[in-house]
Amino acid sequence: MAIKLEDKKAIVAEVNEAAQSALSAVVADARGVTSNAMTGLRKQAREAGVYVRVVRNTLARRAVEGTSYECLSDSFKGPTLIAFSQEHAGAAARIFKEFAKGNDKFEIKAAAFDGQFLSANQIDVLASLPTYDEAIAQLMSVMQGATSKFVRTLAAVRDQKEAAA
Repeated sequence: MAIKLEDKKAIVAEVNEAAQSALSAVVADARGVTSNAMTGLRKQAREAGVYVRVVRNTLARRAVEGTSYECLSDSFKGPTLIAFSQEHAGAAARIFKEFAKGNDKFEIKAAAFDGQFLSANQIDVLASLPTYDEAIAQLMSVMQGATSKFVRTLAAVRDQKEAAA
């Protein structure tokens, strides 16, 4: 089915807008995945703040021109499903990785983060990034460990000086 020029321009503008504000992007091939499964994937993505769109390759190439996701242009071959993480950099990668475990026909092609191209086998790097809350919790546990060790050291020095006196 042919798409009118105005519709193509609108698609390119919409995807470009999503790319401009995105923290990361993931490209996948969803050929052979049932529509019910895709609906579930889209619902998960929406809840996680991820923009997902099936885009024609030429339109996708034009949409990412001039963005930090231009490095993905070579991976736009065959049916292309592109996802842009809007709130958390690892959200799209994490959702796609989990979805691929349950769907053999779903294939992750590539990803990009901060202008860097990541091949499909490097997707774990992006998917393992902690969320904001997880990062704060990790930071707090490190700070708590350091401060408690400092307090124990001060208490040991105090006890040692009291024993010497």
